[in-house]
Amino acid sequence: MNQHKIWESVVGIDPIVATAIHNGHLVRKEVEELMALKETDRFQEEDPFTGEWTTVGSTRIIGIRSRFEVDLNRQRDKAVYINPEDAWEIRVWKTSPSQEIIDASLAEYDAFYSENRRIFRVLEQKFKRFVVFDLHSNCFRRNGCDDLIADLELQPVVNIVTGIINRFLWAPLVDRFINDLSSYDFQGCSLDVRKNITYKDGWFSRWIHQTFQESGCCLSIEFENFFMDGWTGIPAKKQVEDIQLALQSTVPGMYEELDRLGAKW
Repeated sequence: MNQHKIWESVVGIDPIVATAIHNGHLVRKEVEELMALKETDRFQEEDPFTGEWTTVGSTRIIGIRSRFEVDLNRQRDKAVYINPEDAWEIRVWKTSPSQEIIDASLAEYDAFYSENRRIFRVLEQKFKRFVVFDLHSNCFRRNGCDDLIADLELQPVVNIVTGIINRFLWAPLVDRFINDLSSYDFQGCSLDVRKNITYKDGWFSRWIHQTFQESGCCLSIEFENFFMDGWTGIPAKKQVEDIQLALQSTVPGMYEELDRLGAKW
């Protein structure tokens, strides 16, 4: 796996991509010195352990740095949180970062998108079609570990976000993914998987759909972080592993749908 400053990646041998761009927790020393936000508090909005699920893809892209340094899922002008309203009213900074620090973060952001444009072009040319599992988690106990679980009608266990996807082309593939994940026997029950309920599409998936309209389908897959304590970062290892297996169970269906769409092998 090739490691860059803020992400690591490997280009695989099939058209299934798995990304965990909010997996990262590290921050540069000069950034950390300015942060008011405690390290443990970052876990609430970061997506730890999502990187482990990327083994479902042959091509894997994993964030290394915290989104509180630079958010790869925001448009460039919003990728560095400056004010509390940029970050869920969280006070990120003791003192605002200098333009030099911001520019260094944005240079890494630019490198990330440049490299991923190259990776996805390779997949497009080789396979004609590809699917991206854009993996995220959601902290559903924002007021502490004893907070009541959100209204289940408004908070599915897994939210699939399709954003500006070309529905005419990709809708059957999306429906197949949701059906296969919902049908998986997850610890004796079925996962509540719904589409476009809570989280809306981030910039990464929007960028993929704008740049690779006919070739790339990005499924933003957001799990409630029931598999960990969002206030300590301690995981339930078995649940993390079982989520990976549930995602893996959908891969054969993705191959079938890609084949139907004329993907090359």
